[in-house]
Amino acid sequence: MKKLLLWLVAFISVAASAAQAQDLTGTWQGTLSAARPLRVVIKITNADGASLRAVMYSIDQGGQGVAASAVSVQGTSVKLTIAAANATYEGKVSADGNAITGTFTQGSALTLNLVRASADTAWTIPTPPAAATPMPATARPVFEVATIKPSDPNAQGRAYTMRGRQVMTINTTAKDLISFAYEVHQEQISGAAGWTQNDRFNVTGQPDIEGLPSVGQMRLMVQKLLTDRFKLAFHREKKELSVYALTVGPKGPTLTRSEGDGNGLPSLMFRGLGNLPARNATMADFANVMQSAVLDRPVVDQTGLAGRYDFSLIWTPDETQFVNMGVRVPPPSPDSNTPGLFTAVQQQLGLKFDATRAPVETIVIDGIERPTEN
Repeated sequence: MKKLLLWLVAFISVAASAAQAQDLTGTWQGTLSAARPLRVVIKITNADGASLRAVMYSIDQGGQGVAASAVSVQGTSVKLTIAAANATYEGKVSADGNAITGTFTQGSALTLNLVRASADTAWTIPTPPAAATPMPATARPVFEVATIKPSDPNAQGRAYTMRGRQVMTINTTAKDLISFAYEVHQEQISGAAGWTQNDRFNVTGQPDIEGLPSVGQMRLMVQKLLTDRFKLAFHREKKELSVYALTVGPKGPTLTRSEGDGNGLPSLMFRGLGNLPARNATMADFANVMQSAVLDRPVVDQTGLAGRYDFSLIWTPDETQFVNMGVRVPPPSPDSNTPGLFTAVQQQLGLKFDATRAPVETIVIDGIERPTEN
């Protein structure tokens, strides 16, 4: 799943009276029960005597964030709407005004109970780490040391991410790791034992080469991990499968050519379910993120478009999407005017997803074992 909220710095308007605003001002904190526990801090101040300003942080994911769009306060009920992350937080304030019992929803509903913190009990909000120097493009890193631990069985969602130079996968199965490492949809993997799609792991480790690895270099690290720790052996075969062909629509593409570094990294980081800003991305990059995170079958780039592009795609997802990320998509809002994916791709990008069959390369597993002990 996209990083679960959070790196949120949110300035939020509240339709509430000054008295209500005063009731909620202060520092609130609690732990979100996600794929791994995430400590959350919400600082609320009275902005102008009639509304509130709030800043929301995920301590364990740094200090950057996404703006929330609205908060409503009615009696003891509080609701934060974070449109950019397609998320909400709803809670009830306790009678003494020192606790909020609530639920954070982003694809699935997760418990987030908050308590009012004092200067002595408030958690320290970390300073976002300085950007690291990119690793040389020719470098082929491996994990210097990697820790593999079983995930919390109640955890939801999954992620592939970095904290500083630390490469992490969260709540991932062996089949997830193969899909990520070799850029294939899970439908392109066969011969896997049942445990490879049921047992979930958290992987953490640093590269053996200085610098910040690219996504491609992260994939190399996971490939070697699969060989060394999971004893993965496989061969490749061409098979005809049901796919989505990414093609140019009848009116032509409406994409903006990127002015970024042609050799630089692409950025395709979901801001929420159905909210994908892309920068410096090729059509192959776009096809890969859609097949790995969103769609239920492989995506084949047949646009014939070269180069890199900047664009944003916003749509209302349905229940068949984001399954690969372990996310359950909530029912769409009845008053939403945002189109579904296939319409949005045509309207916003001038592209199409055509359901068809095509020969694609698949991975056939010859052998795999549960990971060795750390």
